[in-house]
Amino acid sequence: MVGGGQLARMTQPAAVALGVRLKVLAASPEESAAQVVNDPVVADEKSLADLRAFAAGCDVLTFDHEHVPPAHLRALEADGVLVRPGSAALLHAQDKGVMRERLTSLGIPCPRWAVVSGPDDVAAFAAGGEVVLKTTRGGYDGKGVWLVSGDTPAEVVAEPFRAGVPVLAEERVDYARELSAVVARSPHGQAVAYPVVESVQRDGICVEVVAPAPGLSSSLAVEAQRLALTVASSLGVVGVLAVELFETTDGRLLVNELAMRPHNSGHWSIDGAVTSQFENHLRAVLDLPLGSPAARAPYTVMVNVLGGDLPEVYPTYRHIMARDPGLKVHWYGKGVRPGRKVGHVTAYGSDLDDLRERTWHAADYIRGDIDE
Repeated sequence: MVGGGQLARMTQPAAVALGVRLKVLAASPEESAAQVVNDPVVADEKSLADLRAFAAGCDVLTFDHEHVPPAHLRALEADGVLVRPGSAALLHAQDKGVMRERLTSLGIPCPRWAVVSGPDDVAAFAAGGEVVLKTTRGGYDGKGVWLVSGDTPAEVVAEPFRAGVPVLAEERVDYARELSAVVARSPHGQAVAYPVVESVQRDGICVEVVAPAPGLSSSLAVEAQRLALTVASSLGVVGVLAVELFETTDGRLLVNELAMRPHNSGHWSIDGAVTSQFENHLRAVLDLPLGSPAARAPYTVMVNVLGGDLPEVYPTYRHIMARDPGLKVHWYGKGVRPGRKVGHVTAYGSDLDDLRERTWHAADYIRGDIDE
């Protein structure tokens, strides 16, 4: 697995259970996954030579992020390395312009969009309304995203173009909430779909996930899963695919983003599903039969713990674990900084209000925002 972040870290327990030796390329020995796998390889994911050395002897190469240069992936495939998802599929998660063009050609519902080359193009596209600008490559967790309108200062409108990559303009969608449909697909076409979840965002960062999305009609839930399975099949995705969606105020679904790897909106599945997204990602890339994505309980709530002025973490466990033996705590071993995802807490059961209270209490207590 290329990338030593928390996704690779959370893949390791699934690998151990399956008897799979997970090899990880990490940027440093202190990275999240490098702390929990045997003999992590510290190397540069942007170096083709390092990638080739890392891939030697591996049965299959997969990823915990999308930031490996596409040309390097194509070179590895030309060398005979089994890359899953393949470079042709992964490009749609690496480049938002490529993604929008392909999804539109497939008839997948998307916000109105255009690739723009400067502020004049933005003004013409906006036609007096609000527009979301995104760098087509490299953005995540709210980075590389700007909301602009006719009142936005010219220097702010010009800022996205300074990165030197194409910029995507999208209409600002009038949406009721954000949803995520996570699926897993194997090389021979077997696919499974997890319950569609509600993803709550603050400042572009996911703070809460509820599985399944409360109050979502069965018809929209099935449609969201159908869209995700269609995207996975049409793009030839192997592994986990997360399709982030807008549920509009008038009851439609629009595709927002794609991720071709385990995803934050699927972390609930570690404790709340029969087979976690991490295990199914491994099963998929190794072409093993996929496991059941069914939920263990009527609801599962996951709340992310975001960095800030966190106190020492382990002493907080005594309170939250004694208060709530049914709570599950996952810690990423990452350095703390404001807004960074450093862990998450999960609970499952039948009372959604109770689950939300319990998970938010635990996350707030860990952060030091409350003291009882």
